[in-house]
Amino acid sequence: MPRVSVVIATRDRRESLLRSLAHLDDGRQPIVVVDNASSDGTTAAVRAAHPRVDVLELPENAGAVARTEGVRRATTRYVAFADDDSWWDPGALDRAAELLDAHPRVAVLVGRVRLAADRVDDRVSVKHRAALLGRSPGAPGQDVLSFPAFAAVVRRDAYLAVGGFSPLLFFGGEEHLLALDLAAAGWQLAYADDVVTWHDPAGPGIPSPARWALQTRNDVLIDWLRRPLPVALAATARLARGCSRDPAARTALAGVLRRLPTALRQRRPVPGELERRFATAQRPLSPAAGG
Repeated sequence: MPRVSVVIATRDRRESLLRSLAHLDDGRQPIVVVDNASSDGTTAAVRAAHPRVDVLELPENAGAVARTEGVRRATTRYVAFADDDSWWDPGALDRAAELLDAHPRVAVLVGRVRLAADRVDDRVSVKHRAALLGRSPGAPGQDVLSFPAFAAVVRRDAYLAVGGFSPLLFFGGEEHLLALDLAAAGWQLAYADDVVTWHDPAGPGIPSPARWALQTRNDVLIDWLRRPLPVALAATARLARGCSRDPAARTALAGVLRRLPTALRQRRPVPGELERRFATAQRPLSPAAGG
């Protein structure tokens, strides 16, 4: 029986998704594609080209929550996420399952990200390899508290037990909140350099103002949801100071204020030691540390 399923959430990226599936659909693991109400014929194209892939059509765009629908659909112990512009190296998911079997306290195994265009490591993997958080006893690799979803293999039961990705955030930075919730529940999150995923970004290299606003909104909301009150207040104040000169900052702040009542109802600050480690994980690498 397969131990790992692959879940891909997508929206209006038919051609990029088909390229990724050409790498992933090797008959070895179940694949669930969750379509966020695409209008470009994605579902028909996937069913025609990859009939063994399970396609779940959502009636509207659910953002990152689409991944949770895919996890619920999966029946394997572990679930590997992929994006519609990424894929796992042959053998990577077998290795991930071996590590998760051997380390039952690990809820998320984060793989090494390589860029398809030039075959170099993504800066996120350079940061993980630097081991800013050290390595917990019994962990298969360096501790992490942030990761790109497409590089993660999750323990299905642990993921669902904490609720998966947050509907409040919709999309952008949702992995940070999941990492905090899993760590607060006592789970380990670890990096594995020999579990490789490839990324061939379909979007622009530099985030658009709209994408920046969405990411910034969610970063501040995560502060309100899980971090100390002074941290949340300071982040909100910094964002407010930028509003006079930056339309994207105004968009981000408006999004924070609309969602703040819900965030306050869902607020559960993490323990102090976890907050200290999360703050450490957010620090940028020095040029020397990054190689």
